[in-house]
Amino acid sequence: MSKEQRFYDALEDIFVGAKVEGESGYINLMRIKSRYYEEGVFPKLKEDVNKALKPFPEFREELFDKLYTFFNRYFSESGSIYFRYTPIHQNVYEKVYTDDKDVILFWKTHMLYYVKTDKLFKNLEVKTEEFKFFFDVSGLEHKKANEKRAIIYEFKEKRKDGVIVFNVLYSERGRITKINDILRDLRREGVTITEDTLEKAFRVFEKQNDVDYFINKNAKEFLREQFNIWLYQYVFSGESGWTEKRIKQLQILKDIAFKIIDFISQFEDELVKIWNKPKFVLNSNYVITLDRIAEKNIDIIEKILEHEGFEDQVKEWEELEIADKEFDKRKVFENALSGKKLRKKYQHLPIDTKYFKDLELEILGLFDDLENSLDGWLIKSENYQALNTILPKFKEKVQTIYIDPPFNKEQDADYFYSVKYKDSSWATLLENRFRPAKDILNEKGSIFVRCDYNGNWIVRPLMNEVFGGENFKNEIVVNKSVRMKTEGNKFPSWHDSVFWYSNNSDKVYFRHITESRQKEEWRSIDMEGEKWDVIPQDMIKLFSAKNIKYDENGNPISRARIILGKEILPRDGRRFPSQEIINELEKQNRIRFSKTGNPQMLKPAEIYLTDDWTGFYGYSFTWNFPTENSEILLKRVIESTSNEGNLVMDFFLGSGTTTAVAHKLGRRWIGIEMGEHFYTVVLPRMKKVLAYDKSGISREKDVKEKYNKDNAGGFFKYYELEQYEDTLRKVKYEDADLFDNPYEDPYNQYVFMKDPKMLDALEIDYENNKVKVDLTKLYPNIDVPETLSNLLGKWIKKINSTEVEFEDGEKIRSERSGFQTY
Repeated sequence: MSKEQRFYDALEDIFVGAKVEGESGYINLMRIKSRYYEEGVFPKLKEDVNKALKPFPEFREELFDKLYTFFNRYFSESGSIYFRYTPIHQNVYEKVYTDDKDVILFWKTHMLYYVKTDKLFKNLEVKTEEFKFFFDVSGLEHKKANEKRAIIYEFKEKRKDGVIVFNVLYSERGRITKINDILRDLRREGVTITEDTLEKAFRVFEKQNDVDYFINKNAKEFLREQFNIWLYQYVFSGESGWTEKRIKQLQILKDIAFKIIDFISQFEDELVKIWNKPKFVLNSNYVITLDRIAEKNIDIIEKILEHEGFEDQVKEWEELEIADKEFDKRKVFENALSGKKLRKKYQHLPIDTKYFKDLELEILGLFDDLENSLDGWLIKSENYQALNTILPKFKEKVQTIYIDPPFNKEQDADYFYSVKYKDSSWATLLENRFRPAKDILNEKGSIFVRCDYNGNWIVRPLMNEVFGGENFKNEIVVNKSVRMKTEGNKFPSWHDSVFWYSNNSDKVYFRHITESRQKEEWRSIDMEGEKWDVIPQDMIKLFSAKNIKYDENGNPISRARIILGKEILPRDGRRFPSQEIINELEKQNRIRFSKTGNPQMLKPAEIYLTDDWTGFYGYSFTWNFPTENSEILLKRVIESTSNEGNLVMDFFLGSGTTTAVAHKLGRRWIGIEMGEHFYTVVLPRMKKVLAYDKSGISREKDVKEKYNKDNAGGFFKYYELEQYEDTLRKVKYEDADLFDNPYEDPYNQYVFMKDPKMLDALEIDYENNKVKVDLTKLYPNIDVPETLSNLLGKWIKKINSTEVEFEDGEKIRSERSGFQTY
């Protein structure tokens, strides 16, 4: 293969990445990139190269060799642009000395957005001893984000040549490969095969590589900078004499390289825009307890009880063990002198508006300040998309953030999410999310990040870079769980670290947390080191002359103290507290003499907590979730850095401990989780918290005073967000002639201006100078008010069937065809 052909083959790979089969938004974009390469870039580039090389035909081979050498080292098989094969950047971080910083963090993917890790599954034929299998991935819908999803197999057919064909799919909502069904179907086809043989074939197929998907934040700047560095090194490490001809040849090399960079960057810039585009709110619902509705209009509860969806609601209560089989809707009300009222037993039953969509706006219309009436928001989404989308709305409004991100482990094990990352990928994942999180925190706010030995060496310098080393507060040590395993020739790992950083160290809110001492403890009051203190004037007569001296100002001083009416002298080299402190201890009855006559003081009943939180297990198992954080842990975090009514956030929500504890402690909350357990663990847990959850910190005496079966209840919203993959999937760029602008360099013509998808949602009224937007034509389940609330950064004040009013008075009128602003 010639060097020219090798370069063009590599360039084609750069534009489309490795060939990936199946269905996804990413694959949709790759097809578009492929078209532009084949119909536009390739012929135009060949034309320009031939023209540039006309005076220097002997430079052709070297040109293509140098282009291949440079570009091949920066492009991965997923099409991502970063330090791929650059030896100097193989480490996760290195010391970089500058004029203004001693050491700054560096890792090879620091200039990227981390999207996901996925397998590049391809159609594959697998042979075993007796059988041939073909795995068809053409219908595989790839992961939207970094959720953990298992591969499952379905028998498709037995071909005429005897090959057994399987469809390959990602599991949805707990679906598994049904081995017995496959064996039965094969027997019907006359194939007798063992389960072990099938499992072996599946294992071979699944050995295809994991690939990290990234987006370069500024591909043009990065590649141009790297090319200039590479060219500089090439020039000064090789030849020493330079002719005019040689300089012109190298200028051709640079010009061609920059043309390629300009066009490649267009696609990467488009991905950046899609990645950072605020996402549409989809599938939204509200959960509200009956008492909150009754406070506004008890008659609406009558409508709920008679609604066709009420039976499904009752079934859900029974599944959550909120109501029993004997529940009777006729007993929801009881009579009082003032009329009917909610029976106390049922006041905290949570209503999910997904069962009552035709009543939802009527319920929401009861509230004159809707979003300030909400206790929280649950958002199902990849967390970068969520943080970026809600940032305008919640900027500087969150007081405390706690996250327990997926640890950077070597194996996924039995987790509900992926935990197996390359070091640099994990660093990028966290850094990308720390930055919007910092903007969401208010100036008094704090962020807590839990990790173990696999990741703490990455987390600490990352947080120093994003939040500032001066804002580091503590490394808190917490126990893991009761599950201790011996690990061969090393000590078992028994603790995690929680790094606490403030947003502004000078303004951070902090309240010391205390624990009650289990029993009385007395200790000697003397301390190391002699000290002479001034004697209070009204007590001089109680001291003997031999124990009194005078300082340079003539004040009487003594080492002795009057304790319970006796003059006591400490041992040589020791000292007592001041006389004033001893007098105060006597008033509090906290001082005595031991059996040997030594003075002792009673230790305070309350103990100030330190950074050692190993007195309880850091994980719990109430919700059968592998990394369920302890409610006691979150209680300490939240109580020490926030007040009632403050917003608490967790964007790696897991089982929902943070939002559950925040609600019990009277805080408002935001929880973000992308896994399917959002619906099977998180949402049910929060509904039980509203109804009254007696587990966890609910048993604590101080919590019972504010959260109990008589004082539970609540109101929150939950919804999904459009994902990056959803957006890519909807891309449908217009098929027009490429490079048809004669006044612009073809390599810098923005080819993405021809996407017509938004036009489908617009209706322009030229006569009245209005534009109507019907976004339901993009997504039929879209929540337009919440989408606009996030986009504009305005909280929803009131909503009803005809209009939405924001906090600043702006209104959006709802019509059958969509929404119009005025």
